[in-house]
Amino acid sequence: MPGTASKNKGRLWIAAGLLLAALTVLLLLSGDRQDSRVAVDDGTGTIWITPIADLPMNSFALSDFIQDDAGTAYTGGAYTASQGVDVSEWQKEIQWQEVAAGGIDFAVLRCGFRRYVSGNLEQDASFEANYAGAGEAGLRRGVYFFSQAITPEEARAEAAYVLEMLNGRPLELPVFYDWETVEAEEGRANGLDGETVTACAAAFCRAIQDGGYRAGVYFNLQMGYHTYGLEQVRDWVWWLGEPGQHPSFYYETQLWQYDHGGTVPGISGAVDRNLLFEAAEEAG
Repeated sequence: MPGTASKNKGRLWIAAGLLLAALTVLLLLSGDRQDSRVAVDDGTGTIWITPIADLPMNSFALSDFIQDDAGTAYTGGAYTASQGVDVSEWQKEIQWQEVAAGGIDFAVLRCGFRRYVSGNLEQDASFEANYAGAGEAGLRRGVYFFSQAITPEEARAEAAYVLEMLNGRPLELPVFYDWETVEAEEGRANGLDGETVTACAAAFCRAIQDGGYRAGVYFNLQMGYHTYGLEQVRDWVWWLGEPGQHPSFYYETQLWQYDHGGTVPGISGAVDRNLLFEAAEEAG
């Protein structure tokens, strides 16, 4: 029929145009996804991450901090920053009045731990003395539990152990979940996948919260970027272990462990130093 070839040719051009438009849209969308990624340092080098929607970004800059013989101090205006330590039986006997006189405002005390081979739950040998001494010296107190849980059920058992140990005693700061791998090859939790680690942390924190305390999660850069599903633990206080001049983690954290080898009057040997960031009306 006259005009059939011309019509077919026209349809081909239309189809080609539609295909080109579709490819253009896909490329643009792909470009948007690429552009949405940001470069971060995970402690071993540069990686690219896609930011999690609605998680507050880290607003700290290197210029917000100064270092001197007394430790690292925050000089920015967005927060009130308090100096603190985290301690365990490894620090042996602590003179808490000297610690307070040396400018320390709070302490996060190890209350207990799960053994990395046997899985037994044990109380930190210095917890009772540290809890009493820090309180008498006027320091705000939080606690942490060193976990080696490999299932959410074990994490809930750890939380129950902590709650029984605290027995309703006051804490001014959260109960932190501290899950880490160990250097020993026989470590029961080594090699655990991030999904399970996240589920364990969430199970622990929910149980602590149900027990009437605030809860938190401790992690370093590697765990923050590669292990934890952060959106699943976003409801609890984050404690970042990142020794250095300023906290560089992409997201906002409330507690920053800035030195593993600090010195503080009243504590023999090295001790972890921390800064707690709070809005001015929250501090005190």
